[in-house]
Amino acid sequence: MTEKHSTQFERGTDGPKVIVVGVDGSDTSLRAAAYASGMARRQHALLAVVYVQPVLTAGAALGAPVAVTTDEIAEDLVRQVREASEQVRGVFDFRWEFHTFCGDPYNGMVRAADDLKADAVVGASEQAGHRFVGSVAVRLVKAGRWPVTVVP
Repeated sequence: MTEKHSTQFERGTDGPKVIVVGVDGSDTSLRAAAYASGMARRQHALLAVVYVQPVLTAGAALGAPVAVTTDEIAEDLVRQVREASEQVRGVFDFRWEFHTFCGDPYNGMVRAADDLKADAVVGASEQAGHRFVGSVAVRLVKAGRWPVTVVP
């Protein structure tokens, strides 16, 4: 009996190749990024750091320049990730990329994980609305599409 091999993309068979982590500038999201970078280093995986830029906020309704503000947040997050990776260069080397997506955090992370063909997702954040709709990370767990690590 001959075994037939598939040539299709297969997620998670030899450990993660792409680990997606969401960052929003909060302390918990930065802890999640640190945890995910350790996972990426140990697994020799690509770390995809994702910031989801909100499309509309309360500030937008009042005329605040949301695009400029969220671009500044994204630039600051890239700077923080670069600084952190420079501090461990030579001791802990891993590959990483920074991506921005627009939309609400949950749908932005779903799109990021799909577009980047994520094998694993790491997340956490500390925003007030979570008491009502649950954290993005918990919603990703409930979606059941990827292994998700929730960092406290």
